[in-house]
Amino acid sequence: MGIGSIVDGIVRQAEKTVDEVNETLFEPVIRLGVTGLSRSGKTVFITSLVANLLDRGRMLRLSSEAEGRILSAYLQPQPDDLVPRFDYETHLAKMIGPAPEWPTSTRSISQLRLSFRVQPSGMLSGVWGPRTVHLDIVDYPGEWLLDLPLMKQTFAEFSKDAIQKAQRKSRAPMAQEWLSLLDQVKGEAELDEVMAQRLASAFTGYLRACREAGLSACAPGRFLMPGDLEGSPALTFSPLPAGSRGARNSTMREFERRFEAYKSKVVKPFFTDHFSRIDRQIVLVDALGALHAGPAAIADLRDAMTDVLRCFRPGRNTWLSTILGKRVERILFAATKADHLHHNQHAALNGFMQTLLRQAKDRAEFSGATTASMAIAGLRTTVEKTVQHDGHALDCVRGTLLDSGKEAAMYAGELPADPREMVSSANGEVSKWLNGDYAVMSFRPARIALKPGDGPPHIRLDQAAEFLIGDRLK
Repeated sequence: MGIGSIVDGIVRQAEKTVDEVNETLFEPVIRLGVTGLSRSGKTVFITSLVANLLDRGRMLRLSSEAEGRILSAYLQPQPDDLVPRFDYETHLAKMIGPAPEWPTSTRSISQLRLSFRVQPSGMLSGVWGPRTVHLDIVDYPGEWLLDLPLMKQTFAEFSKDAIQKAQRKSRAPMAQEWLSLLDQVKGEAELDEVMAQRLASAFTGYLRACREAGLSACAPGRFLMPGDLEGSPALTFSPLPAGSRGARNSTMREFERRFEAYKSKVVKPFFTDHFSRIDRQIVLVDALGALHAGPAAIADLRDAMTDVLRCFRPGRNTWLSTILGKRVERILFAATKADHLHHNQHAALNGFMQTLLRQAKDRAEFSGATTASMAIAGLRTTVEKTVQHDGHALDCVRGTLLDSGKEAAMYAGELPADPREMVSSANGEVSKWLNGDYAVMSFRPARIALKPGDGPPHIRLDQAAEFLIGDRLK
């Protein structure tokens, strides 16, 4: 690298630091990371959150709104010219249009800036006038987040962990083709590129099957959404059993090299360019899907949450964070699709999430940032209804079924009041799951007529916003 390039890099970093210090002192910026584990409804959440922050009639548990201190909110051009804009308007039109439908899932990083004019509270309210606070929402796939733990692993550690997971009873049927191919490969033998492609394809098929089965821990994530990396050497490798590394051109050594390239060329840029700048984070979780899938999915969800917590640098940000690097201050794990349950079961769902989060924190030896869990629905698609069945009153939800388009009332089954009864299944401590009578359905968005000043109907979106950004709007 030439002297000119080094100087140019220093100048760019200095300019970036000056910009960030100016933002911190004069127009604070909150960078909220939004990601989701398998089928969690990330696009719906972001779209509804933005709509409800622009029209805040349903956001009364956001303290700055309840106190009348948010004077206005408006969208602005995003600050990063190299990141696609989150297509808010298109997604919202699909969700609340005359024939509502779910928006298309995003499969790459995107960003949106929402700015607030806020009247300060407390002693400052009589001294300073309204100030501007920017909220930069950074949307990225959950698979990318689950890749970050790979940064601390060697190829041998990654391989051992991946093969052990694949040999579990819950995963072995999906991994059969890949594991059979591994039996035919000797790591010390000379690399056969055709076999390398077969191994990578079978490994990818196994990961895809795991995701389709509702499992959460499916890394490396770019194998599932390769984009323009499809077919590249960085995605043409597979975990290998422990053994001799062989000569320089051996399969083991070449796969080690490709694994390191994946970390340095794919995972690290995401960390340095985006993830390391986040100071608030929400992780959306399809907890109902895991409960429906059973103990194996719950264990996998707990493992994924543990891996997520290991990714974050917990702590509290100060003005020096613009120079030394930001730390994540608050992390919210949100169980989505709460509208699929009657409200009298929301406490049990949240209790399940709290217990699972506690276990994940203990396993990750996590401390520092403020964490919480919550049951939410970014867009409420159902209404509650009590029906009589065999002489008993059942608290149901009613909505339009996604597959058939028919109206139906659903009673999912009773969640245990003690969340330990659900979480214990992840430890193999139950022989029968929820008496075999727990089920979920998928609903279409409901037709809605919004009053002026109201965003789309939701469940606890205002409470989630209060936890994530409420303290920064004072």
